[in-house]
Amino acid sequence: MPSLVRRRTTQHLFTGSALLATGLISTGCGALRPASGDSASRAQGNETDVASFTRLLAAPHRSPGNVARDRYRHPAETLAFFGVRPDSTVVEILPGSAGYYMEILAPYLQARGRYIAANRDEAAPPNYLADHRKLLERLRAEPALYGKVQVTRFNADKHEIAPPGSADFVLTFRNLHNWIDRNEIDGALRAFHRALKPGGVLGVVDHRGRNDLSQQAQMNSGYVRQDYATALIEKAGFRLVGSSEVNANPLDTKDYPAGVWTLPPAFRLKDQDRARYAAIGESDRFTLKFIRS
Repeated sequence: MPSLVRRRTTQHLFTGSALLATGLISTGCGALRPASGDSASRAQGNETDVASFTRLLAAPHRSPGNVARDRYRHPAETLAFFGVRPDSTVVEILPGSAGYYMEILAPYLQARGRYIAANRDEAAPPNYLADHRKLLERLRAEPALYGKVQVTRFNADKHEIAPPGSADFVLTFRNLHNWIDRNEIDGALRAFHRALKPGGVLGVVDHRGRNDLSQQAQMNSGYVRQDYATALIEKAGFRLVGSSEVNANPLDTKDYPAGVWTLPPAFRLKDQDRARYAAIGESDRFTLKFIRS
């Protein structure tokens, strides 16, 4: 496992028999319930069990493909920056079947907290629905790890991703560019605001765009200007309280033929200049921490 490098930090549940019959609902997932106790202040604290996150990075249940991403994604430091604690209620948006953060968060929260996977709804394209079924199959296949995971529907603000005012954290990784492109960003932010407790944390990681280009000029590249993202999120009722460079990558020039997907892990150009793009690594990313007003 790669060593953790310290970096400077500034501070569905598908319902209905028809969906059950299609395999879209995980019968092993617990029912949603309001969180007990007031952990909003704890969610904002600086005391985080980094050692537990680090141990989980080396746990045998993690997939090799996800482990290979750790040196780019710095999950222990990222979750420590957001302030996730063992007794937190955490909603992760669109973890998918790869479950990169789910592999870490679900076991970490299993005893005292709650992990909610806000994933696809029935309106999703077929390839996304297939991936959603894989997620549900994985949860059923590994009950010791994922038996307490709760699955809810996410599609902008069409569903409750958690009971209103119940979540300490809503976390989203590399999704903003899609929602902006599809004009779904305002609805998504409304859903996050509704789910979070007052003072709850919205944690956002995404591909950082170029400041010398407008957001519109780089939409097709998958990158998002940090100032543009911050303005959108603050307009939706959140307050930026910290940013971290833990996921920065100064080697990322953000000018590739197939946009951010030129880089690993997508390698959209396949073998064309693969060694060059592998040497760059995954994209330069901003890591932002917001508080629900």
